[in-house]
Amino acid sequence: MSAPIYANVFPEEHKQIKIFAAIHGEIIREYVMESVRERLEGEKEQAQLTAMTMKIDQPLKEVWENEKDAEYDKI
Repeated sequence: MSAPIYANVFPEEHKQIKIFAAIHGEIIREYVMESVRERLEGEKEQAQLTAMTMKIDQPLKEVWENEKDAEYDKI
């Protein structure tokens, strides 16, 4: 079940949203929800990438930060 979301936008923003929705053959609600879903998906992908990077960082840190590797830092 969906829940309503209300947002106040400036008249110029409303006009632009309405125009782009029409260009895509959508009503404003559909256009806005598609935009929100795309943003949420991007945020989720970024969070997953960050989580993966953090998992990789620790093993790499252990490999690269050691006495022998420290010699390369001097170069």
